[in-house]
Amino acid sequence: MTYSIKQVAEKCSMKEHVLRYYEKEGLLPSVARGSGGARRYSADDLEWLSLVCCLKKTGMSIKQIREFVDLSKQGDATLADRVDMLRAHKLSVEEQMLETQAHLDKVSCKIAYYMEQYDAYADRAELG
Repeated sequence: MTYSIKQVAEKCSMKEHVLRYYEKEGLLPSVARGSGGARRYSADDLEWLSLVCCLKKTGMSIKQIREFVDLSKQGDATLADRVDMLRAHKLSVEEQMLETQAHLDKVSCKIAYYMEQYDAYADRAELG
């Protein structure tokens, strides 16, 4: 089974021009063309797209994703390099998550502080 660009865009909640851009950038290396030149996405293409979106949403650059795809196209001889890339990216994401958690903790503390201030203000307003 294959999918049109419109079907894939809907399925992945993205714009068709983003799919075309990813293909132009070499991030979707094996998208087939049907009669008339229309793109036909396979299940494998959708799996690649899922990985590309995951890497992109977790902060990997298009350039790095392209390097990963290029390594993948070279076959099993690059497996160690791909694992290394993914491990480094995982570490980066974990560091981002820790930093984000620290920011979230600060926001939570400020909410508690201002709620305490507001409650005291409301109590004074009721008495006054």
